[in-house]
Amino acid sequence: MGGGGFGLPAAGVGGMGVVGLVIYLLVSVLGGGGGGGGMPALNDAPSSAGGTDELKDFVTFVVNDVEDSWKQSFASSGRQWQDAPLVLYTGFTQTACGGGSAQSGPFYCPGDQKVYLDLSFFQELRDRFGAPGDFAQAYVIAHEVGHHVQTLLGISPSGSNASSVRHELQADCLAGVWGHSAQQRGLLESGDVQEGLDAAAAVGDDRLQRQAGQRVDPDSFTHGSSEERTDAFNTGFESGSVSDCGV
Repeated sequence: MGGGGFGLPAAGVGGMGVVGLVIYLLVSVLGGGGGGGGMPALNDAPSSAGGTDELKDFVTFVVNDVEDSWKQSFASSGRQWQDAPLVLYTGFTQTACGGGSAQSGPFYCPGDQKVYLDLSFFQELRDRFGAPGDFAQAYVIAHEVGHHVQTLLGISPSGSNASSVRHELQADCLAGVWGHSAQQRGLLESGDVQEGLDAAAAVGDDRLQRQAGQRVDPDSFTHGSSEERTDAFNTGFESGSVSDCGV
């Protein structure tokens, strides 16, 4: 893919590069509403089992808020921010990075600077990986936008597993930085942060390998262990400073 995926095993996925059916096409977040704009706060988000329209509204709200937060951060440091459009699709989709599969989880493509998400992933996150909750969903989105931050700053992995792990953990940390901002603005309620930490732990390479009945092999990690991912998110969340994420 060449982009920033979420690190899930692509069980039963066919050949990459299959043209997908993009059922929702492009949800434009350019000039998004930012911190609120009449949308529900995170603690009012629908569950993944709720209506598709409500979940789309929530996802769009989170993307807008994450990007508005980064836009302000970039402006304060004299940098120019460019929004990353969100593409909602089902099954497979074609991107500038090749074919993308919903079974591999959400991903970011630096080639077209878009975030790709199949909404059914949130149900999988809850049922398969045991990480329910609105802020678990928000963490996923903020992680992928974190990859966009890296692209705009010219940060990319070298291609080795170790470099990939550092890249993904930095995106987790950047997601935490946004979480800090959301907390400061009163968008979070009790239990939300733990939902984010649980989601980060649920997609750790070691946990995924155990879940697949495999031996834990740190040399094969591409996203980091559960402990590393939760630590990275928590680092950004506690400080709210991108410098603590190595930026």
